[in-house]
Amino acid sequence: MCSLDPLTVLLFLITSIFLAIVTHKQKERVHPNYPPGPKPWPIIGNIPNLNLQKPYLSLQELAKKYGPVYSITLGVQKMVVLCGYDVVKEALVNQAEYFSDRPNMPALSDYSRGYGIGFSNGHNWKAMKRFTLSTFREIGVGKRIIEDKINEETNCLVQTFKSYKGEPFDNTMIMNAAFCNIIVSILFGHRFDSNDPKLERLLIIVMDITRLLGTPIYLMYNAYPSLFRWLPGSHKAILKITDELPTILRDMLTKLRSQLDVNDPRTFIDYFLIKQKEEKPDPELYFHDDNLTSLLSDLFFAGIETSATTLTWALLLMMKYPEIQKNVQKEIEKVIGSTEPQMAHRKHMPYTDAIIHEVQRFANVVPTNLPRMTTHDITLKGFFLPKGTPIMPSITSVLRDDKYFKKPDEFYPQHFLDSDGNFVKNEAFLPFSAGKRSCAGEILAKVQLFLVFTKLLQNFTFTSPPGAKLDLSAANGFTLHPQKHEICAISRN
Repeated sequence: MCSLDPLTVLLFLITSIFLAIVTHKQKERVHPNYPPGPKPWPIIGNIPNLNLQKPYLSLQELAKKYGPVYSITLGVQKMVVLCGYDVVKEALVNQAEYFSDRPNMPALSDYSRGYGIGFSNGHNWKAMKRFTLSTFREIGVGKRIIEDKINEETNCLVQTFKSYKGEPFDNTMIMNAAFCNIIVSILFGHRFDSNDPKLERLLIIVMDITRLLGTPIYLMYNAYPSLFRWLPGSHKAILKITDELPTILRDMLTKLRSQLDVNDPRTFIDYFLIKQKEEKPDPELYFHDDNLTSLLSDLFFAGIETSATTLTWALLLMMKYPEIQKNVQKEIEKVIGSTEPQMAHRKHMPYTDAIIHEVQRFANVVPTNLPRMTTHDITLKGFFLPKGTPIMPSITSVLRDDKYFKKPDEFYPQHFLDSDGNFVKNEAFLPFSAGKRSCAGEILAKVQLFLVFTKLLQNFTFTSPPGAKLDLSAANGFTLHPQKHEICAISRN
């Protein structure tokens, strides 16, 4: 009779226990008014129902069958999906307080440990968001002082584009570097030189995190954290990389601590360090180093990735639709001329404003948004959602809602223009999400998008390389990037 290897026996026992727990949890009773959804498979739930490369598309398709409020099961975790502007607004805006928590997402929760603003809950989240919004106001976000910082960096971006002398180049890293320097100047009060190895490493970290969060194994890790902690895979790489970013940021903090003048705060970090000194005797409060590094990581990642990707889409779309690009340039010449773009110009530039809005809508950079979690037992559209229910508001379903957008799958600037060419708001325009968990950097992002876009179109006409075919489909990832391509920046000066 053959003997079994002890390690094999141990793995068999662990797997058996794991599967027994999974099976037991899947048999737990649900409320009779819980949202309907596809029948989950044993152990794996509804994972077979999803396109793991582009799950946001699967969520759209399931809504056609089960309605705007439905449930899915990922492994053992039940989740409720909200599709369409009306139901997303009802939840995130009309009942905002009840949809303001974050569920546990192991790959990100392991890194944030409940600190910062993106993945924390309760009093800590409220304290960090309140501080972030008030400090952004103090340092001038939305005012000329921040516009000047953005224009300074955009001028460097213009010079970089000019250095290619109209020849084709990939602008992905260049655009990321520009937005990295904008957020670094706001948070830390300085910018990186283009050849600084620390800048390059920070950009690689941000791009790797975005890529890895969009891989199927990340979804599987969130579905089966207890099992996948034992297994190799890219989820391990996420943990390693997310540990590296706070380490780099902590190193950058050292000099600022030594130079802090409590009577003359100038940067975001200065204001945090002053608050830290004020509450230092009480270790149970919020302004400690763990919250600072997590908060900086959240702002750093959000401040670079989404804005840089949106501008990359904008230039691609201008190449695809040269007549639209010419119309933007005509409006820039009429309103701005050769002067420095300012936010005060925007109200006189309805066409350009509409183009930027439509780029954000069409690009759909964050298609699923970050999930929410109910803070109380609640009823939504007649369905019962118990406290602690993970909620996935589909931003794709909002930005592609044919009830509010005439041509939801096309790039159509008239979504934001009336028949007289005036800019019109559209209530279903929610690229920054909505409610209490809406993006804290929304004002900054709007300023960046307008100033950088108008400056680039003021200085260049963008064309595709000879013979290149422009593909408007999105590459796979947590955020939706354009497919890899090159651009030609033809100087207009």
